[in-house]
Amino acid sequence: MRAAVLHTHGEPPSHAEHPDPVAGDGVSVVRVTAAPIVPLDLLCASGTSYFGPPALPYVPGVQGVGVVEESATVAPGTRVFFATSAGMAAGDGSFAERAAVPDADLIVLEAPVRDAAVAAIGLSGVAGWMVLTWRARIQVGERVLVLGGGGAVGQVAIGAARVLGASQVVAVVRSDASRERALAAGADEVVALSTDVDELTGRLGEPTYDVVVDSVFGVAATAASRVLAPGGRLVNLGGSSNDEAVFSSAVLRSKSASILGYTNNALTADQRRDALTAVLQHAATGEITVAYETVTLADVASAWKRQTTGNTPGRLVLTFS
Repeated sequence: MRAAVLHTHGEPPSHAEHPDPVAGDGVSVVRVTAAPIVPLDLLCASGTSYFGPPALPYVPGVQGVGVVEESATVAPGTRVFFATSAGMAAGDGSFAERAAVPDADLIVLEAPVRDAAVAAIGLSGVAGWMVLTWRARIQVGERVLVLGGGGAVGQVAIGAARVLGASQVVAVVRSDASRERALAAGADEVVALSTDVDELTGRLGEPTYDVVVDSVFGVAATAASRVLAPGGRLVNLGGSSNDEAVFSSAVLRSKSASILGYTNNALTADQRRDALTAVLQHAATGEITVAYETVTLADVASAWKRQTTGNTPGRLVLTFS
């Protein structure tokens, strides 16, 4: 089969022939139709992640969409989303025409959303939904601030906040392109990120945000903590800007505010399935969107380099035809 095969840590994978996967006890073979290139793919392939350097060669790809071909538990022809542990444990991932996937990691797809769009949303959609519903426990009428509103998680969080009844959704972004993505996702207002915490605090305005969705941390999180409403909740799920932020004890205590953490790894399989299903139902109606660009498997090396530099109009999704 054709696949994107990594031969050297820190280098892009190459388009090559690779052995076909084999179905087994509790493992199905999926014919892959779309697979997103996500930051975790690059991190694992670099050989510098906390998982340790993966054995070479291997096929990257921690998420994918496809159709079941061989399975003892799922009917052949069933359309599915799946996650893999490629780069984190032994085995190949989704950047191939076929992938071997544990049955527990298959999520049956029913919403009429294009495969590439499902791949672009993927586990970012799960995070954007669950950070609001499960961790922040958003209430109808609350104001939401999304840090990193131009990213995939941020775009989902913006759309999710709207369908969950937020009265206002404000996004913080780094660039003009991110601004356009946040507005397209449904943000009422977009604020430019600043490296000066006092300047950014001023741009955010009065302390009236009930929920902050934060995939940035650093200065942005510090500023956001200052504008939380009484009882406000800041939920962090990433540190794309910095791994540390400064919070005032007096500010947090005076508002009875909360700083919470979130990771998809804490979810059960049922939670992941239900969250993705809910997001895709709203994606089918256009209420939740993630900007993406499709690229062919043959162009994986150039797409990988573009993802590394951030030179993309949105999520890059490999397609197989």
